Order: sequence, then structure tokens, then C-alpha cells
Amino acid sequence: MSSRGRISSLLALALAAVLGLSACGDSHTKVTGGTYAGESGANAPYLDVGPLVYQAQLSRELNPYDIEDASYLAGLTPAQRALSSSQEWFAVFLQVFNNGSKPAPASTNLTIRDTQGNVYSPVLPNQTNLYAFRGGDVPAESRLPLPDSTAATGPTQGAMLLYKIKTASLSNRPLQLTIVNPGNSAQKATAELDV
Repeated sequence: MSSRGRISSLLALALAAVLGLSACGDSHTKVTGGTYAGESGANAPYLDVGPLVYQAQLSRELNPYDIEDASYLAGLTPAQRALSSSQEWFAVFLQVFNNGSKPAPASTNLTIRDTQGNVYSPVLPNQTNLYAFRGGDVPAESRLPLPDSTAATGPTQGAMLLYKIKTASLSNRPLQLTIVNPGNSAQKATAELDV
């Protein structure tokens, strides 16, 4: 084969490789399911729900007698604070990203389900709780919790969803977080939570 033929063959192979690689990893693929894995959400999935991207940073039981955990339970009414002997506090720390050019509403429909079909909705503390996830608009090209807020600079760097769950649900794992788009209830995503 002549040198001109070899160069043409090499160019054709290089072009084929570039075209093949460009077809991989579509950056517009929507991810609507995933499994939590890793301390501090290091490998937690980024879930696309409508125009926003959600990431469960960490999930765990809370101990009301622990100093750090007590601050997560601030702002609860006496009725909200009451737990039966078969209940536990469970928290999911969440970040929500808006990569768009205009504000978008974050979901307030974020439920946990165990393998036995028990479904839990979050308990919302009052405004004195600086860690609580409250939904609302996520500013353009920003995130919740807002940068420099108490929740964003705290140990988990996420806003807290607080749940009262049956102690038995901790044995009925995996627990699954479902996030529903406030603008279209048909759009939802799920993440398996670490306990």
C-alpha cells in the first residue's frame, strides 16, 4: 500500500473513531432513577425532575438526644414532636440544582416508601429550623439550599426532609425516595436511600 493509501486509511479510521465517540454519552439523557451509594452523597445519583436536578446527599435516622440531631428537630410543634414507641425520625438531606436561565419551582411532593408499601410524607418544622427543605423557587443557575445558608454550609450541605417512619420500615429496606415534578405529576424520579 502506498504512503498516500496509508494516510487515507489512517484518516478514515480517525474520523470513524471520533464519530463513534461523539455518539456516546448523550448529555441530554434524563436520569430518573438511581441508588444512593457513598458517604456524603459522593456517588448519589443526580435525578432529573422537570427542569431541576435533585441529589439526595445523605439519609439517616435522627436521635433527638444527640446535640447535632436536636438542631435538625428544631421548630416542631409538640404534636409534631411526639413519637410513638414504634416510630423513628428519619432525615434525607437534599440538594436541588437549577441549571436553567429562569427560576423554577422545587417539588414539595417528596415521599418515602418501604418494601411493604408504607408511604411517608415529610414533617415540616416552622421557620426557626434553618435546615428544613421548604421547596419554593430555585433561582436561575443556582441551587437549594441557597449558597452560604446554614443548611448549605452545614455538615451535609443539603436541606433536610424530615420524616416520622415506623421503626419496622428500617428493616423493610431499601427505602425509596420519590420526587414528583410540581408542574407535571407524570414526571417523577426515584432514588434508593442508604440507611
